Amino acid sequence: MRIFVAIILAFISTAALADSTGEQMRADRAPDATDVITGLYTFSRFQQGLLESTDLKGNAEVKNLAALRAEEAAQRDKALKAIQDTIGAEPRVSKAASSGISLAKPDDSEGPAYVRTFYAAQIPEYETTITLLERYLRTPDNPALAAFAREQLPLLRAQLENAERTMADK
Repeated sequence: MRIFVAIILAFISTAALADSTGEQMRADRAPDATDVITGLYTFSRFQQGLLESTDLKGNAEVKNLAALRAEEAAQRDKALKAIQDTIGAEPRVSKAASSGISLAKPDDSEGPAYVRTFYAAQIPEYETTITLLERYLRTPDNPALAAFAREQLPLLRAQLENAERTMADK
């Protein structure tokens, strides 16, 4: 039952992400540099939120992976900030973005259900971010951001596959 609730919560957070990154972007319009930058920063906040959640509870495997993803997010943000400064794009900040992620109750922070919930929460976030980058690369409006997106896509796809595989194994 908890897994079902976690999946529903992950879906809701993805819908909020889609709304926050796409609230000014019509479905028939390709994302522009600002949309991509906003979406990537939102994804980074999600990954950092996972770390904050696992700092309070969670087993060592989950804590280590969350710390690694948060570090990768910080590195991605640093590179993205340089591109953002160069092109003068300002991301749209949304209060509905993924914050205050709660993966499990403290008494269920060690078991396989918690680990599955941890990975299940990530999958829709990865899918949304990957889709955003793929859509952007169809008609990019900035060569530096397009190169960055091409560099990030294989990494994000591999992390998504790892999350799906690990969730299935647990």
